[in-house]
Amino acid sequence: MIGLEQEQALLQLAEASIRHGLEQGRPLKPQLDEYDPALREPGACFVTLKREGELRGCIGSLAACRPLAEDVAGNAYAAAFSDPRFYPLQAGELFGLEIHISLLGEAEPMQFRSESDLLAQLRPGVDGLILEEGFRRGTFLPSVWEQLPEPKAFLHHLKLKAGLPVNYWSATISISRYTTHGFGTVIGAERLSD
Repeated sequence: MIGLEQEQALLQLAEASIRHGLEQGRPLKPQLDEYDPALREPGACFVTLKREGELRGCIGSLAACRPLAEDVAGNAYAAAFSDPRFYPLQAGELFGLEIHISLLGEAEPMQFRSESDLLAQLRPGVDGLILEEGFRRGTFLPSVWEQLPEPKAFLHHLKLKAGLPVNYWSATISISRYTTHGFGTVIGAERLSD
């Protein structure tokens, strides 16, 4: 677990990467030796951007494949400029932009016999899920429970995100769960925490 000082460093890094993207058109490459050793360890995160409470971009990594500081910088840039659901962030949108970082714990495969068995095991507000079926894959962060508080609706929307029908089920469907540690800030305002 990282502390408040490391959280602040990651939030500053995310903002710096977005600002660098606006100026240079590419993500900031952090100098790892300038960061706490915990932030140089491999880590996986999602960076979510919001404006006036509305989603403005969300990109992340499901597995720890690069140093956490690099993952934050890369995903902050990608959320601002490469989320296919949105046009690239403009300089005029920077003030008041909410940056939320979710650090992912290791995903654990779930064991279940049926969809109802799976639904009974879900922990609303706690579990992030990764659904995999063949070449299809989708994930929802635990924060999605705020919009979809019922396990059945959460799972059905996750199936849709993965490109599967709502009523789809098979013996080969794979579900893993993970937890997150989240924190955030608003550019030009005070730090947020949850």
